[in-house]
Amino acid sequence: MTERLRLFRSRGGWILESGGRYFWHPEYGSSLTLREDLYTYLSGAAAGLTPLDGAPAEDDLLPPIEDQEVWAAGVTYLRSRTARIEESKAATGGHFYDLVYNADRPELFFKAPSWRVVGSGGTVRFRKDARWSVPEPELALLISPQGRILGYMAGNDVSSRDIEGENPLYLPQAKVYDGACALGPAVVVSPDPPGPDTRISLEIRRQGKVEFAGATALSEMKRDFRTLVDYLYRETSFPDGCVLLTGTGIVPPDNFTLQHGDETLITVDGAGTLRNVVE
Repeated sequence: MTERLRLFRSRGGWILESGGRYFWHPEYGSSLTLREDLYTYLSGAAAGLTPLDGAPAEDDLLPPIEDQEVWAAGVTYLRSRTARIEESKAATGGHFYDLVYNADRPELFFKAPSWRVVGSGGTVRFRKDARWSVPEPELALLISPQGRILGYMAGNDVSSRDIEGENPLYLPQAKVYDGACALGPAVVVSPDPPGPDTRISLEIRRQGKVEFAGATALSEMKRDFRTLVDYLYRETSFPDGCVLLTGTGIVPPDNFTLQHGDETLITVDGAGTLRNVVE
């Protein structure tokens, strides 16, 4: 089985985890995660890197990306389709989500520039003019400038369900704002894509107690990663590469909305847990 490497970005530079050991990587510019041969390069570089005593501290972590744009795919799980239809009933727009779930062309939208993304331990937030906001736990792909899938990580696509539900054309306002996107804690670098049994879980804690918990697996996805990437890159170039959030299969009940001080924990098998506090 091919060894999966993990790459952390800290305030002091990149940190590579290989074979359960951690190494400081001196390259700290807008180039490391753009390499088409990232896995091969890191596998060969580990022997010459400076070993560290242990894993990086969470308060030292940054999002494990450089200048990549973050995009997202919607309605890729049946649970997401159902939730979107329910939230859009009043606006009579629910049938659009049913159509896109069954269409060949996926829903793809811009989520965030790299400078708007927060890492594990960072603060996410909900819009002040929203009444119904939720985290959306997703597996995020790291993609090279040429469209090669280099690795994956946990992602949080914070969304305002009432705003999108009022009118599907309000999606950018429901999805794109300060504090609405988190990635981390590390990117798994591997030549092999995560398997269908890869588990994604969400836990929301409120005042120290679990307010909501749920889980899904990649086997529940209707679309495959390669198709999503091919559509994204079909007529759009990404000289700095791209990150693609691949959709959520975990949706809290309709009577739930985020509150200030909530803690969200999103875990993707092999990638670790992305932890954020809601502002």
